[in-house]
Amino acid sequence: MQVDPNGYAWWYVDALSEDGREGLTLIAFIGSVFSPYYAWTGRRDPADHCALNVALYGTHRRWAMTERNSGALRRDRTNLAIGPSALHWDGTCLTVAIDEVTAPIPRRIRGQVRLYPQAVVNHPIVLDEVGNHRWWPIAPCARVEVEMEKPGLSWSGTGYFDHNRGDASLESTFRRWDWSRASTPDGTAVLYDLETRGGDTCSLAILFDPERGVVDFAPPPEAKLPRTLWGVGRGTRAEAGGARVVKTLEDGPFYARSILDTTLLGHRSEAIHESLSLDRFRNPIIKTFLPWRMPRKGW
Repeated sequence: MQVDPNGYAWWYVDALSEDGREGLTLIAFIGSVFSPYYAWTGRRDPADHCALNVALYGTHRRWAMTERNSGALRRDRTNLAIGPSALHWDGTCLTVAIDEVTAPIPRRIRGQVRLYPQAVVNHPIVLDEVGNHRWWPIAPCARVEVEMEKPGLSWSGTGYFDHNRGDASLESTFRRWDWSRASTPDGTAVLYDLETRGGDTCSLAILFDPERGVVDFAPPPEAKLPRTLWGVGRGTRAEAGGARVVKTLEDGPFYARSILDTTLLGHRSEAIHESLSLDRFRNPIIKTFLPWRMPRKGW
């Protein structure tokens, strides 16, 4: 798969344990959209800016995102390797072998995550008018098994897998977005609210039902959420009963990831939610903060 200059591709997995005490997020990047190094080089060579972002939440909180050059990238139709970590798809299971080191305090993250789709979507969804940004919710309903050696932990739960791809920077097209996915008795409900640089807005509300397939539903009313400690605005949509932040998992100068208690399609649900301020990320001063958590190396 070719990622052209100025473009990007990422593969995203998140999961929550059955008891709600453990969670993780994995993002494999080619042309890392949040890389200051990619921005500073004029976004000429996406393959020279690749990374596997690993975040563990719960008993052991760890976060790693080491950017690597093109010599660390190997890929074919069913495999994507970035340095010592790799993703492999065998037709029924996505296996992610993780071997990363946190920053700025170095601690190892090593183990394996297996994701088993319960439903697969076979086409992407365009997020902007000219088609520069596409979102493909490959396996919105999935089971996940986690076996970590460092730190030592093992759990299983619900998961989600998607793919984003684009031909322009996110910040050149969008001002902000809020995204969430929630497990419901009928499948996985995903909400996407985007605002473009031109002031246009787009709201998606989609139920991915393993039995009925992909079903659009009317976006619920807006529900306000408190700003993060960094002052990043958060918002979502919810039915009567609203939504509240149960836990903030990531709080950064332009990005927040949270767990919400919300009401969707007549059910109380736990949702993974993210808010992204691309106005903030666009600020050159913000980019100077990032290398201390996103070191760059070769292999």
